[in-house]
Amino acid sequence: MPDTQALVNDFLTKLKKRKIEGSQATARQTAELLRSVISQQRVPYNNQAGALIDAVKAVGEQLIAASPVELAVGNIVRRVLHIIREEDLTLATAGIAGLNLSAVSDDEDDNDRDGNSALSAAAVAAAARSTLRPPSLQTLLEDTPDYAAVPQTSSSGGDSEGKSKSADKSSRSRKLKHDIIEAVNELIQDIATCHEQIAEQAVEHIHQNEVILTLGSSRTVLEFLCAAKEKKRSFRVFVAEGAPRYQGHLLAKDLVARGLQTTLITDSAVFAMISRVNMVIVGAHAVMANGGVIAPVGMNMVALAAQKHAVPFVVLAGSHKLCPLYPHNPEVLLNELRSPSELLDFGEFSDCMDFGSRSGSPLLHVVNPTFDYVPPKLVSLFITDTGGHNPSYMYRLIADYYSADDLVVQRRPTTGN
Repeated sequence: MPDTQALVNDFLTKLKKRKIEGSQATARQTAELLRSVISQQRVPYNNQAGALIDAVKAVGEQLIAASPVELAVGNIVRRVLHIIREEDLTLATAGIAGLNLSAVSDDEDDNDRDGNSALSAAAVAAAARSTLRPPSLQTLLEDTPDYAAVPQTSSSGGDSEGKSKSADKSSRSRKLKHDIIEAVNELIQDIATCHEQIAEQAVEHIHQNEVILTLGSSRTVLEFLCAAKEKKRSFRVFVAEGAPRYQGHLLAKDLVARGLQTTLITDSAVFAMISRVNMVIVGAHAVMANGGVIAPVGMNMVALAAQKHAVPFVVLAGSHKLCPLYPHNPEVLLNELRSPSELLDFGEFSDCMDFGSRSGSPLLHVVNPTFDYVPPKLVSLFITDTGGHNPSYMYRLIADYYSADDLVVQRRPTTGN
């Protein structure tokens, strides 16, 4: 089996060199790496979840630092941390319920049984309510009420009791890792099938003889539009080319190859064409906790045009793109600048790029941002693999996937003796 650190270093290299294209592939490979980390991590008898959380955070910090602008990496790290906490809580809740049941003596009357059952249910409910609270899950086991304590055995049975407890802890450790890995496998499966899950909803939103506008290239949008075509819906697609990378050219070719009527337009023609459009459907790089969207550059212009002409602006995004952070958080890198060579031929403009004789700086500056930020007020609807949602509901949906303790992925500082 490959060494964990070797796997981490290889993935870090791929992130830094941009060898992984797309948020879906990045999210899937991040989840697979963290699954390997969990599988090979040795955990102590006590605080097993804490050891796994520390291991995942240690790797997660490196991954996020390697590619801060790829928010899907941080999203998956936080999702896995949330899975660890939830699975540990499930085992803790089951342990509390089991202790309460074992504490009930066979010769107690029915009233005592009812009282203990009520207390057990209350303990289980209290544990379930504390999923996102600061106290650790290990505390739930350590703070077991007196009535749930296991009766002490005689000294002659001490050795067997110790062996039994050791076996129980070892069994719980194996079950915890098994349950976590199974949950991570489900997460990987959800990431792999998110396009299909979103595409299944296309027939509910695209109607006969409509005109759809999109910008750039997105596999999610491609599958969504083709799913509507397969349901015998006849419609036309306007594709804004997405300069300067012109990803819209690739999408237009794919749509034509799948039999859709397609019109390619320049980005500057969006306002001129929007009055003929029934709906704007676009992909996203990330969806923030406030419902704002980080999308390819030029998307805010499209959203403003849609708002001006009262055209619905629909965003398609898999759950791995839902980010629990807000745009103003310091951990969020909203943009990055790409090479000026995508805009200018340095040979043709070399005289403009020469340094001035006095200022010591070039006379011509080129700014080539990668992303736009679209505020939630410009978005009409989000369609994810779990269904359609209003922008005002996104923070509730995102809260289901993450724990408040994991918003900032940072290892606990080690204390010296």
